[in-house]
Amino acid sequence: MHNRTPWTPEQAPQNHAGPAAAPLTAELAVVVTGARRRAVRDGDRHTDTAHLLHSLIESDPEVREAFEGGPQLARVLGYLVQRSIGYGLRWQGAQEDSGAFRAVREPGTDAWSPSATAALERAARSAGRRGDPCAEGLDLLAALIADPGCRAVEVLERAGVDVTPLAGRVAGRLAVLGRSE
Repeated sequence: MHNRTPWTPEQAPQNHAGPAAAPLTAELAVVVTGARRRAVRDGDRHTDTAHLLHSLIESDPEVREAFEGGPQLARVLGYLVQRSIGYGLRWQGAQEDSGAFRAVREPGTDAWSPSATAALERAARSAGRRGDPCAEGLDLLAALIADPGCRAVEVLERAGVDVTPLAGRVAGRLAVLGRSE
């Protein structure tokens, strides 16, 4: 049964750190924790890719820079805010699973949608391939937009973002910053 009571600081956070298979930088751990808190606060059963996208955009300046300026980013944030205040009610109670990427379900990860778990795992693998022990924000953004059926991509598309050029800009930023695969 789903507990609709919001988490309070006096309570021990449950599964706010994300799936154990995804080593994260301290900055990205804050993003993941923020996404889980947002899901709990909104009364959502699972933290999904849209929660991750929302927290990622709010917290990571490199991710914000990957968008084409203020108007595009404002549309995405506007859509995400609408979702958090009720527009996303059609998603409540339904678990996100695009089926595009297989998520390894580990004990304790049931508060995360399979698509969100898979995105975190892809971000960690991407960082590992370039020799970094932990995933960063751009890794996660690249992993989110690699799944065309996830809610994060649906949010981006509904906000008018063309995901293909965004993916190219993210890959370019990773390359420029010396973090390409």
